[in-house]
Amino acid sequence: MSLPHFSTKDRILHAAEELFAQQGFASTSLRQVTSRADVNIAAVNYHFGSKDNLVNEVFRRRMDEMSQRRLDALHAALEQSPGQLEPILAAFVEPALAMARDRNGGGAFIRVIARAYAESNAGLRKFLSDQYGHVPREFAKAIAACVPSLGKEELYWRLDFLSGALTYAMADFGLIKRPAGVTEAAHRQRAAKALIRFVSAGFNADAT
Repeated sequence: MSLPHFSTKDRILHAAEELFAQQGFASTSLRQVTSRADVNIAAVNYHFGSKDNLVNEVFRRRMDEMSQRRLDALHAALEQSPGQLEPILAAFVEPALAMARDRNGGGAFIRVIARAYAESNAGLRKFLSDQYGHVPREFAKAIAACVPSLGKEELYWRLDFLSGALTYAMADFGLIKRPAGVTEAAHRQRAAKALIRFVSAGFNADAT
């Protein structure tokens, strides 16, 4: 598969993302990546240095933008709707759903995320924690101010449940499919509203 309109680096990332989504990280070789991207192995070594770095960069090119959008939306929510939980949850949910519906590989990246959950890759998990762990911590702090009765452990449990439900919604393989005549944007908005309403009730439920 040739992608001549992309830069060499983007072609490698695009090919790697598709292969990681299809086969996983361990089962994908650099030779397969170079074949799909129509480049030689020297190009991979030049741009990334190693397969581990390539894996990290596949995440970075999506996660950097999504994380910044989440934080920008969070800061806006805190300024415009202080003390309200649902705008905070919307800041977490909506950028992720938008990224999942990105026609330029968003669906493949969701499968890559699923691979990261399923495969044991300590290096990748450390990279994600080091680079993006501050984002859920910022949200945890904001949510805690809205539900001060929750202890830290219970709060983090519920934030993990939110992340799991969101990943499932992003994958779009649940019971609810986009009805005929409904645009992708409208379907995404309905999904976001339903998830936010559901998770808000979960955060506000009494801890036992």
